[in-house]
Amino acid sequence: MRRLFTLFGALWLLAVASPAAARLNLFACEPEWAALAAELGGERVTLYSATTARQDPHHIQARPSLIAQVRRADLVICSGAELEVGWLPLLLRQAGSPKVLPGRPGHFEASAFVERLEIPQQLDRAMGDLHASGNPHVHLDPRRLAQIATALTQRLAALDPNHADHYHQRQHDFGQRWQQALSRWEQRAAPLRGVRAVVHHKDWVYLFDWLGMVEAGTLEPKPGLPTSVGHLAALRRELAREPAQMILHTAYQNGRAAQRLAQMNGSTVVELPYTVGGSERAGDLFALFDETIERLLAARQ
Repeated sequence: MRRLFTLFGALWLLAVASPAAARLNLFACEPEWAALAAELGGERVTLYSATTARQDPHHIQARPSLIAQVRRADLVICSGAELEVGWLPLLLRQAGSPKVLPGRPGHFEASAFVERLEIPQQLDRAMGDLHASGNPHVHLDPRRLAQIATALTQRLAALDPNHADHYHQRQHDFGQRWQQALSRWEQRAAPLRGVRAVVHHKDWVYLFDWLGMVEAGTLEPKPGLPTSVGHLAALRRELAREPAQMILHTAYQNGRAAQRLAQMNGSTVVELPYTVGGSERAGDLFALFDETIERLLAARQ
């Protein structure tokens, strides 16, 4: 019996000492936040992404497997600004884990830590799916993403204070590499300033704000509504007066409307990765912006 207790004690000490047992379980609503958490957390975190780059983050089914992942999470990381309003509240409710509810340390909304664009002055359902807190696609501006990285590092350190130095050191390393990449991107993307582009959905507001590009119209007549023949005809007339050089859509959006408009006005259709995993090359945050800029520059030529 004594030998048995000794064995149990040794196993318990092994479990406590194991780095894997001490890892933070992170639930990321979108791939970009899983990628950022991987940069900042390294081996101290276990990651799960609820969505892929081939899924529209506005419309996700609250599957039992997602509920189980939220239930075991120490931290839920999402875009916020109502991007996940159609599915995240149900996941949180079904998971029944108070520590990851909004307002708790285990709940992190990236958009809360940056200045948001397109905050509506008034809300009217007739205007389509507007986000009351502003446009939620904040990850497409690397300047804002750097601010979010700082805030997320602080949250990871607060949840795992024994390893706070680990998170701060990784954030320092990431920040240096990110600033170097940011300078390179801005120099490379200078020819894109002032370029007019039609977008499928208003996904690219922060990218355009960073690069100085101009939104020339949207394929959706109103946010969240499918395009129509009449809307495409009206958009064609507008573009006849002020042309656009390209039409952008994401990997998860159907490109047929973009192709139809391109046939009407001769613009170039560009599928951008939008998030990590949105193309074969965009395997991390750095490659995401490398690929995005290269595709935009290729369309400009």
